[in-house]
Amino acid sequence: MELISDREFSELVQFIKRYYGINLAQKRTLVIGRLHNYILQSGFGSFADYWQHVIADRSGDAGTVLVNKLTTNHTYFLREPKHFEFLQQEILPYLAEKEAGAKDLRIWSAGCSTGEEPYTVAMAVDSYFGAEKWRWDTKILATDISVHALEKAQNATYANHQLECMSREWRTRYFRKLDEATSMVADKIRNEVIFRRFNLMNQTFPFKKKFHLIFCRNVMIYFDAETKKELINRFYDHMESGGYLLIGHSESINRNESHYKFIMPAVYRKG
Repeated sequence: MELISDREFSELVQFIKRYYGINLAQKRTLVIGRLHNYILQSGFGSFADYWQHVIADRSGDAGTVLVNKLTTNHTYFLREPKHFEFLQQEILPYLAEKEAGAKDLRIWSAGCSTGEEPYTVAMAVDSYFGAEKWRWDTKILATDISVHALEKAQNATYANHQLECMSREWRTRYFRKLDEATSMVADKIRNEVIFRRFNLMNQTFPFKKKFHLIFCRNVMIYFDAETKKELINRFYDHMESGGYLLIGHSESINRNESHYKFIMPAVYRKG
């Protein structure tokens, strides 16, 4: 297959940036590596043929497949564990007191990938509230742009070695062993998470109520400064006063571009 031309690569970069916010301008090798075999196996004679197929597809399906191929869905349970320590020691006690009357916590895992993050949050919430959990509505909205990742997340089946980072108590309480190689997330946790496909580049967020807690970790590393700024401000507008935003440890928020208050590395709060 002939290599992608400069013009075609530029068009692809602009397409992905415009519709998905992801900046691939410096990722030419990644693009070629991720698409080469797929293009050949799909019967296209060249990248040009494939690209024409993508831009001519009015259904949007080809674009969805493209972004699924180009995005990295790398995650694991208890990723960045200090976040979950802070969640149980500081955030949940604060929200439990603040929302004691309504008993309604609204949590969003934005860029949930294959589900490890929202399931871990659900386990932390269940563990914190214990016997009082039934009194609370703590459903977690988990969104991602990748259909493939969401399918894996909803399947809720993971290799047993992926659970080794968790305590024996959590493995026993929150998972059902299927065989020597795999386990499934327990129904009580699966039922706490609502998975939806959602593009963070949407100019309007269709949420009727504001969130108390938003996880958007290791997602904005693919965005340029302006895209990141606009997204963070949309998060702020859709968050309850006193709510928390957790981002990846390799990410940060410029204090001059947001009203969020810095709490600790990768943890911010709406005043």
